[in-house]
Amino acid sequence: MLAVQLEGGRVDVREAPIPARPPGFALIRLLAAGICNTDLELQRGYYGFSGTPGHEFVGVVVEADEAALIGRRVVGEINLACGACEWCRAGLGRHCPHRAVLGIAGHPGAFSEYFTLPERNLHAVPDHISTERATFTEPVAAACEILDQVVIPWGGEVAVLGDGKLGLLAAQVLLAHGARVHVYGRHAAKLAIAGACGAVTFDNGSLPASRYEWVVEATGAVEGLAAAIRMTRPRGTVIMKSTVHGEVPLDTAPAIVNEITLVGSRCGRFEPALALLAGDRLRVEEMISDRFPLADAARAFERASVGGVLKVLLDAA
Repeated sequence: MLAVQLEGGRVDVREAPIPARPPGFALIRLLAAGICNTDLELQRGYYGFSGTPGHEFVGVVVEADEAALIGRRVVGEINLACGACEWCRAGLGRHCPHRAVLGIAGHPGAFSEYFTLPERNLHAVPDHISTERATFTEPVAAACEILDQVVIPWGGEVAVLGDGKLGLLAAQVLLAHGARVHVYGRHAAKLAIAGACGAVTFDNGSLPASRYEWVVEATGAVEGLAAAIRMTRPRGTVIMKSTVHGEVPLDTAPAIVNEITLVGSRCGRFEPALALLAGDRLRVEEMISDRFPLADAARAFERASVGGVLKVLLDAA
């Protein structure tokens, strides 16, 4: 089978054996997968990563202990938790100290013709959700996590700083929730997607100060967090979504003096994400910039790293 390999900043596609399926795991054949900013950061050296990346996927189960899964299209939660620690018992396996993470830490990812994942991580994709739409399940779940962590009332005014993939999804999820959303970005085409969804859009060349009670930082840039703090009113909340390779320098005084709450926000539940994707509130197809076969992964990564490009999909042969 073909599998993508990241090592030393290089993207290669190599022949590899089909992985063995441990008990409780499913063997999955890839249909399509999305390249996200985390994958690009892994290529740049985030986590000292070397191996097969990929965690946004739709696949077909070819082997499983649970017979009902075989032949089903599935998406999968990316954290492989131990299932026994206090975090797992509390339903927070994404914070299990013993976890592996699909395509990021300790478990080969989905940019491969075949890969494995625990059956308990899998969610069947309803027949009426297309494969390309379902590839957005994991990042939509990450956007939904904002609403699991922070109470934002209907009609609340929220700023999303960043018009990239996650910023646009966060804006759409917040709009579906009933928030009034202002999106700040640098790309007219991306801002047009947010505007078509109902957001008010602004060029981020001149950001307001102390304007918002809630700011979602999704720039993917080292300077994004400081900018988000400056935009937040006293006792407001910054939801931090960017994962950046390297240290983020930050003057903490504005956050302390203005008593601003900083909320780290990562993975989310798949159930609300699939429910939103089953409806018509999310315009994710407009966010697909390009598609490449898995064998052309190097070219796909190159395309995904170009400024202004949104989602790039890898399709299995």
